[in-house]
Amino acid sequence: MKSHFFAYIARMRFIQRWALMRNTASENVQEHSHQVAVLAHALAVIRNRFFGGTVDPGTVAVAALYHDASEILTGDMPTPIKYYNPAIRDAYKDVEALAERKLTEMLPPALQEDYRPILTIQDPEVAALVKAADKLSAYIKCLEELKAGNNEFREAAAQTRQALEGYGLPEVDYFLKTFLESFSLSLDELK
Repeated sequence: MKSHFFAYIARMRFIQRWALMRNTASENVQEHSHQVAVLAHALAVIRNRFFGGTVDPGTVAVAALYHDASEILTGDMPTPIKYYNPAIRDAYKDVEALAERKLTEMLPPALQEDYRPILTIQDPEVAALVKAADKLSAYIKCLEELKAGNNEFREAAAQTRQALEGYGLPEVDYFLKTFLESFSLSLDELK
């Protein structure tokens, strides 16, 4: 059996994010997924080190790498549209679930059980960390755009920061306090 799974995964780089907003630097789903994996791994490590967690950072990172894989088949729906009303949100969740199943079925049968829990995150603790990392990635994008003088991202930055603070996750608060300011600095200021 030949499988197209990884050829599809490689196409994440063609799906652009933030389609409704003017960007100074474009971002694709593959770049975003890498950043979310790095951030999710960090959140898991912080949870384990400082807040008594026992989550596997590797599992969290891998789930984050694939968290938007369904967008290969669905495309990236802008957040204001996706969450405009409950009916649209629920319908889009159904479409994402169908796309996740379709991607899983592209794999040889012997590998499907290995990838199913990665493509469809089942552990609520892993899902919460990936969701928080996804939101952190969005906030970092907003900060980078604002740093470049793009005020188009001002409101998105405020809403995203408020959402992050509302999660009530101590590892997110720790990340915001310890690491976030650096994203607003120039290269020379990072010295």
